[in-house]
Amino acid sequence: MKDETLAIHAGFKADPETKAVSVPIYQTVAYAFDDAQHGADLFNLEVQGNIYTRIMNPTTDVLEQRCAQLEEGIAALAVSAGSAAVNYSILNIAEQGHNIVSVPLLYGGTYTLFKHMLPRQGIEVRFGKDDSVAELAKLFDDKTQALFCESIGNPAGNIVDIEALTDLAHENGVPLIVDNTVATPVLTKPIEWGADVVVNSLTKYMAGHGNSLGGVIVDGGEFPWTKHADKFHMLTQPEPSYHGVVYTEALGAAAYIGRARTVALRNTGSALSPMNAFLILQGIQTLPLRMERHCDNALAVAKYLQEHPQVAWVNYAGLPDSPYFDLAQKYANGKPSALMTFGIKGGFDAGVKFYDALNMFLRLVNIGDTKSLAAHPASTTHRQLSDEELDAARVTPDMIRLCIGIEHIDDIIADLDQALAAAA
Repeated sequence: MKDETLAIHAGFKADPETKAVSVPIYQTVAYAFDDAQHGADLFNLEVQGNIYTRIMNPTTDVLEQRCAQLEEGIAALAVSAGSAAVNYSILNIAEQGHNIVSVPLLYGGTYTLFKHMLPRQGIEVRFGKDDSVAELAKLFDDKTQALFCESIGNPAGNIVDIEALTDLAHENGVPLIVDNTVATPVLTKPIEWGADVVVNSLTKYMAGHGNSLGGVIVDGGEFPWTKHADKFHMLTQPEPSYHGVVYTEALGAAAYIGRARTVALRNTGSALSPMNAFLILQGIQTLPLRMERHCDNALAVAKYLQEHPQVAWVNYAGLPDSPYFDLAQKYANGKPSALMTFGIKGGFDAGVKFYDALNMFLRLVNIGDTKSLAAHPASTTHRQLSDEELDAARVTPDMIRLCIGIEHIDDIIADLDQALAAAA
């Protein structure tokens, strides 16, 4: 099936009991066992079924299947937020004394997790000077557990070479984990290019309505965990926190996602509510349509800004002069989502005047809504970073981040035009 069909049908046909054609909301905490043996079989991962909504839920299961099929993975785990998905994707295969390698341009929340939180748990994160293979290759050693990147960076708008990074990761015996939030599987499918694990903030474009937090981890199912058994002993040796199960033996290709569910999620509880799973499913149904309009509008805005005399610079990979233009063609068919940044002549003060003058654009820190959104990263999403860290993240004082919505393009440009006039 194509994306347009999967977004509507994947994971669900009709409720077998009621024949309802909309996914039911299973607003329950626990599920009854047929008998003691049935409960034991469920906990032993010998039969499929539901135990507790912190671990799984029938509504959430549909969402997981839909995300897995859209990303072309074998299975998925939905969690409470994109940040939880990123955190679990690392904690699932790394522990005290290990390290991961990461590209330097990351969403501010992910950077904070990597720079400050994980090191306090004994997991070092090594940032490349840039996202080139040559620079990242210098950072691997026998304690490296993963290579991490974003398919399209937020807010930098950079596009990484997923295929090249996959080769680098596999040469070093580790998986490539890709945050695909900005691109979505409609524009880029990292697993097609060799990535092993994909994470997504469902809060953003996937849902599109901005009313529900959620995240997902998708397992590509191809990484040879047993080939690197000593490195990934948490998957290939008995798991002490789950009565000694060996995930590669019990779940085969789905070992990674199975452990994420029964260890990370089960024990730390960043569960997605059934209601939010339902609401996110409603949004996903229109994802392919929305992304088409998002991208068309974004290119029009980028061209408008590029020609405006008050605009100092525009960063959007869909523009031919972008250093990421060729990668946008390769990985996103020339449609690199709807996130862009630009700077106004006059620096910080002019940027503030512009920002305050916006009418239709909403001033907030989310991305991916149907609505057009604007943010000033230096004072919001990246406020906690030092000057040196801001420079590494390519966040400048004059930077405005726009996330172009699906409103009529004339109205979008009219709002930008009047705000730029106010900033003059």
